Amino acid sequence: MSYPILYSFKRCPYAMRARMALQLAEIKCEIREIRLSNKPEHMLEISPKGTVPILILEDKIIDESYDIVNWVIEKRNIFNNNLRSDQINLTESLIKKFDEAFKHHLDRYKYATRYENADSEFHRSECLKILIDLEAIASNGKWIFGENLNKLDISILPFIRQFRIANPGWFDSLEEISKIKKILNNYLNSEEFKKIMFKYDEWQLGSKPVYFPST
Repeated sequence: MSYPILYSFKRCPYAMRARMALQLAEIKCEIREIRLSNKPEHMLEISPKGTVPILILEDKIIDESYDIVNWVIEKRNIFNNNLRSDQINLTESLIKKFDEAFKHHLDRYKYATRYENADSEFHRSECLKILIDLEAIASNGKWIFGENLNKLDISILPFIRQFRIANPGWFDSLEEISKIKKILNNYLNSEEFKKIMFKYDEWQLGSKPVYFPST
């Protein structure tokens, strides 16, 4: 295997965080863009839970986005150790909060009809509470902890992006999370984000290999 293989889905926030880490580290992968409604047999064979991203390495398979990000950081010091020890601890707790509580409420806000008795307004307000708490600790700089992009930014901004997409007009009118909105815009307008959102054709068995990051 010449390059790692990455199973991905463009709009999945978990896949976004993995692609961003790989992009920042300039780690070239064979990318296999899938449709969630048509998951390839090979993907399900190597990871029966059937979620993306999946990174296939020569010696192991990593099928959790958080673990892919950590693998990248161990391989390439993409953030230059530019956080204080308290910020490192806070990063881990906030990523966990967004992966668990925020994602729980986000799904029931954005896709309320998929869940029995889900109150969309309630779940939206719970997401907003988490964002207000984040606003209280966010810097006035370009990113959450200042002028340097970090693990926290690439890990949680894809979920905040999804929250905004559910009702952009309402989100953009919020005054209580002005710093978070600015940081999200910095992310969405960055060249790195544009590169990770390159549109690949759906991968099928026998497809000619294509590579990420795209040139």
